[in-house]
Amino acid sequence: MLNIALFGAPGAGKGTQSEKLIKDYNLAYIATGDILRKEITEGSELGLQAKHIIEKGGLVPDEIIVQIIEKRIKTKTDVNGFLFDGFPRTYVQAYILEGLLLKLNTELTCMISLEIPEKEAVKRLLKRAETSGRSDDNLEVIKYRLKEYKNKTLPVSQFYKDKNIFVPIEGVGTIKKVYERLNHAIEQTLKKVLLNVVIYGNPGSGKGTQAKMLAKKFNLVYISTGDMIRNEIKKGSEFGKKAQQYYNKGSIVPDEIVIRLIENKIRKHPKANGLLFNGFPRTMVQAYILDGLLMKLNTSVSCMLEINVPILELFKRLSIRAKTTDMKNYDKHTESIVKRLEEYEKITVPVAEFYRSQKKVFTVDGLGSKDEIFKRLSKYIEQAFKRAR
Repeated sequence: MLNIALFGAPGAGKGTQSEKLIKDYNLAYIATGDILRKEITEGSELGLQAKHIIEKGGLVPDEIIVQIIEKRIKTKTDVNGFLFDGFPRTYVQAYILEGLLLKLNTELTCMISLEIPEKEAVKRLLKRAETSGRSDDNLEVIKYRLKEYKNKTLPVSQFYKDKNIFVPIEGVGTIKKVYERLNHAIEQTLKKVLLNVVIYGNPGSGKGTQAKMLAKKFNLVYISTGDMIRNEIKKGSEFGKKAQQYYNKGSIVPDEIVIRLIENKIRKHPKANGLLFNGFPRTMVQAYILDGLLMKLNTSVSCMLEINVPILELFKRLSIRAKTTDMKNYDKHTESIVKRLEEYEKITVPVAEFYRSQKKVFTVDGLGSKDEIFKRLSKYIEQAFKRAR
């Protein structure tokens, strides 16, 4: 997802630029002031709590603000991401946003700061005062707000500089010119976003063939745990010897071995557009492991492609494969095939449900020619690219 925090002093033009960003990138607008007023107007439980505090002259605490933001995010499921305006305003809120987005299986893509001189901010706000009728648009209050911004909000920029996602933009110029700078900054930031795909399907679904083709087309690192393990066995490495006993039975190789192989593979391809996983994760434990591996790279799983093939067709394909050089050990006997399919249904299907709950699963018809299936899968990869970028 594309999640942006728009930053800048009062009068920097955040509201004006937000309107076009929301439309062009299909983002949900999250302005804490707006949604707080909406909750109060609707008389929700959170709104009533906030109203009671405000009426006593207090500031609405972060505990209520974050609940309102979370509520807003969860109700907007048809967008490519979120644009935060007015949050985070403090160093503490920056940590709160990190935790909130992590809980929702996403993260902040970048913080963009509209940079304008203080004199320009005062000039704009005084001009706005001529037509706005806002009680806070007078010189004394304006100077106070700018001082508050400098003292409390600017330290937030350091938080995001440390994460290397803080992007300063010159905010002086025409609305069109400033937007061009914003748009360019976003596009440059998105080039750094990785697309990470998990390809999923029963033995015989053709996921191995399709995964290699997709990885080549989209410049993704192809990570097949099965291929890596077979290569270790062929080399007679220590990992290979340990894996041999599990692999011959068609059972899942211990995660300790798989993790090391995946980490080594990722390190060798630092300039790829992302990663394509075939054969991993197979279990819920491995799904959690993958989240951890990707979190170290400041990224996450973008989508899962599920290739759907009827059981009878799977048996037919595996029987044919047993007569070729691509034969797997479990292709030799019907009993082994049945065991592998049952194991897949019991252990691996819940992984798909895990990603489905995050709205990351695309189910693709696995019947037809290799090229037809490839076109279907490519279409969903392109959609995932748009969401990630």
